[in-house]
This record gives sequence, structure tokens and C-alpha cells, in this order.
Amino acid sequence: MGSCPYCRSVTYPGDTICYSCGRVLANVRSKTFAMEQQFNQGSADTTYKMTKRPTGRGVIQTHTGRSKNIMKRTRNKSRMIVMVFFIAFVFTSPAIQEASIAKFASIKETVLLQAAPFHPYPLETDYTITKTIDVTTPGSDGYLVENLIIPSDVQSLDGSDTMFSYTDGTEPMTSSNIQKINKITIIIDQDEFDVPLNGLPIKSVEEKITTANGHEIWWPGYGVGPDYCSVSSCVKAKLNLANGDIAKIVYKVSLTSKAYSWWDDGRVDSRIAGSSDGINMKNSGTFDEVTQRDSSGDSQAYLTSNQKWYDRGNSPILDSRSLGSWAIDGQDATVINVSNLISQSLPDGESDNAYGYARAAFDYLHKQVTYDKSAPIIARSGKECLAAGTGDCDEQTNAFLSLLRVKGIPGWYAFGALTSIEFSEWEAHAWGYIQLPLSESFCNANNIAMNSCYVQGQVDVVNNKWFLHTPTAYIAWIEQPDPSGDLLNAYYRPGSFTNGIDRSPPIYETDGAPNSKGGNFKVPLVAESLG
Repeated sequence: MGSCPYCRSVTYPGDTICYSCGRVLANVRSKTFAMEQQFNQGSADTTYKMTKRPTGRGVIQTHTGRSKNIMKRTRNKSRMIVMVFFIAFVFTSPAIQEASIAKFASIKETVLLQAAPFHPYPLETDYTITKTIDVTTPGSDGYLVENLIIPSDVQSLDGSDTMFSYTDGTEPMTSSNIQKINKITIIIDQDEFDVPLNGLPIKSVEEKITTANGHEIWWPGYGVGPDYCSVSSCVKAKLNLANGDIAKIVYKVSLTSKAYSWWDDGRVDSRIAGSSDGINMKNSGTFDEVTQRDSSGDSQAYLTSNQKWYDRGNSPILDSRSLGSWAIDGQDATVINVSNLISQSLPDGESDNAYGYARAAFDYLHKQVTYDKSAPIIARSGKECLAAGTGDCDEQTNAFLSLLRVKGIPGWYAFGALTSIEFSEWEAHAWGYIQLPLSESFCNANNIAMNSCYVQGQVDVVNNKWFLHTPTAYIAWIEQPDPSGDLLNAYYRPGSFTNGIDRSPPIYETDGAPNSKGGNFKVPLVAESLG
């Protein structure tokens, strides 16, 4: 306890005013404040006085003689009544309820985003990726033929220099380069050769290059037969080996890759290109509008009529696991049941929102399916991945595309390799491309020609990349429509060799130091609030 320096009444720690004489107490921890208050005597009009007889703690007398308890909060009854009516109005008005709930959801999502785990990515990077294959012949003479995909530039609308076309005479929107190939080389036994970009002009097998050790290199373009590329433009390397030989193929691709987003949402970093022209829940079209966009494009091959996709043929492994041969199947009961659950989770009135369904499927897989580091040799189909609740990148992509096929949403594969933000570790990778329609009202309001009014972009379920390309994803090949599955089978079987040849799995590495520009951005692991 202490005492008031003015009237000597008892005071308690923390008191800022003397409850006997009403004087402001000096802050003993501040000498300056104490000195300032020492000569402040107050006035008859403003200073509280001691009561004439003992009373409760905090009771003083005003200059008019009225007793007052300055420790007790006065309550404005009128104000309280107004507040009660206001709160009652808020909770009984549907419009205000909806606005309040939406505001709360927005605040909740902001808090979750701040606290959520995230993955950082660079905005732009120049780098060189190498693919190395070691070959030995411990048993006998033989040969190996390796088909090395020649990657191409990738635009924000794949395969097109423009995106939206307009009805008011405005020039079409120019596509952005998200991956630009700068140089390609192949090295065999220290002999290095440049490969022309896009594999043009072609070099036929008759024009092949022969190395000092008798190995052969050519890039013939796509065609039928062992002397041609069976997927896309490629480099064919044939190693002619004697018993005991050791050889190495090093395939180097130098490129520039830029982050790009097809998602129009506030959580997308403003430095990332594309977001302002992207899609979201509000501007999305319906399932019925899917077929009204890109009527002559490749996406038509992936619609409802082709709910089953990528027939992998019969295999002893497939048969023993009772999987069937289809990697993607929108007609399977397990897939349809999950699809129904996803549809039921959508907000009222949004059951046919194409964006909402696709995003909800993406978030469902994040929540319900774990990553399998020990996935089987032959990838699980979409239905098996959903049933098992686990899968690697290929398998979760199979599951995602299967769920899209139920609703007739086009989706297909992308293949390549994925690295860390330091570009220090690489692994082969597969993910998805999907296409969603923008709504008719949005298209008309922005004078966009209906046939071009859609968004086509990358979705990587395993790595939480929703309508996002990052420089850490090297794109080797984007699937081309082929209901037979021959192209996909050929991609998974990139060559041939004779008995007695040991071929190592490809090893991906970064050659030299990557050059990242513009800084990094974060992608938090938080489901989107669709309602």
C-alpha cells in the first residue's frame, strides 16, 4: 500500500487516482510525470472532494455536493436497449445474416491462410535440367534405343498464341510464355551434340550422327516404325555395346520458366501473371456450358462420351490386383459415389457450377487421400486410388480426372519432372490439365467470343497447385488426345533394349546454378471456401 501525496489517504498498487481527494496520482516510475503532477492543484469546478463522512471505497463528492462512486461504471440504459434491438435485427434478417456469415468466413479464411503450412516457389527461373541414363552390358553384346522427348515452349493457352477472342473488334488476347526452351544438347561418352529446338529441321535415320564409339543419334519426328518417334518429336539415341561396355547418355535442356495462375482469387500473389484473367466460383460456367466452349479444340476428346480413358491393356499385375485396365473411369461406382459426396458439399444453388465441383474435388483429395511413397509398379487407377485412400502423383491424377469425367469436364495429363525451390532435388512427375467454361453472363459482359470463353490450366493435386504453373515444374510433354492409349503407353515405355543390357532409371539433376528472378511467393495448404 501507499499514500496519496495530497491528502495522505491510503492508496493501493495500480491506483491512478486518489479515491478520497480525487487527485490524479503521479506515476512513481516516471520522475518527469511526478514532477509535473506535483504542482497541479486542480480547480473547484473539476476536482473531486472528500465526502463529509466515511463511505465505501471509490465514493467521492463532486463540486456540487453530490456523492458519486467513480469506480462504478455508469450504464446508459437507452444505449443498451438500442444495442439489444440491433443484435436481434442482425440475427433475424436473412440478408444481414448472410453478409455477417460471409464476413466471418472471410476473416476465418484469412486467419487460416496466415497459420497454414505453405510451400515457396520462385516467380521466374533460368536453369538447365539434365537427364542421365547409365547403361552396362554385364552379360553379352547388345544395344539400347532411348527415345528422349524434345520439349517445346508452353503458352498460357497450350498450343495457341492467343487466348480470348472479342466480339467488339478488340485484338485477341496474347498468350503468355510460361516455359521457353533455350537450348538442347545430348552427350554420349563425352561427345556433345546440339539438338535443334522443336527438333526442326528433322534428322532422319539415314542422316544419323555416329559417335567415336559407334553409337548413333538422330531426331526423325513423329511417325510409325522403330526409326521414328512414337510419342512426339524426340531424339533417338542407339547405343551399340559389346560385352562389358559401360555407356552414359546425358540429355540437357536449358529453359526459362515463369509462374502463371489461371485462378482469379485474392490469395494469388499479385506478382503472378494471369490471375486477373482467371476463373473463380463467381464467373464460372455450368456443366452444360462445357460443350459450348472450344468446340473444335482437343478438349472435346475428353468429354462425357469418353468417360473411360487410357486403356493400359491386360497385365498379370493388373489382373492379380483385379483393377481392370482403365486408368481413368468416370463410370465406376466408387468414383460416382465420391462424386455425389462432392456435389452435396457445394453451396445451395451451385450444384452445377463447374469450377465449384472441380475445386471441391481437388480439396476432397487433399483431405481424404494420402501420398503413397511406395506406390505399386503399375499405377493404381482412379477408382482404386479413391478406394485405397492413398496414391502417388500418377494415381491421384487418375482419381482427379476420373471425378471430372463423371461431370463431363475435360482433363488430361502433363508429364515432366519436379524440383525443390533450391533446384537441388528432382523426381519424375505427372499432373493434370483441365478446362473450365466461364459463364455466359461473364463472357457477354466482357465482350468475349463464346467459343474462346474458357480457362485451361494446370492442376497438381499432390503438390497443392490449383490452376498454377511454377518454375519448379519442368514440362516434357502434354498429352495429346488418343483414346487408344497408344501415346501414353509409348511415353511410359521410352525405348527398347536387348537381353543382357542393364539400364538405370533416369536421374534428373540441375546443371550449374539456377538464376531465379523477382523473388518467391507462397502457396498455403488451405481448402477454398466456396460458400
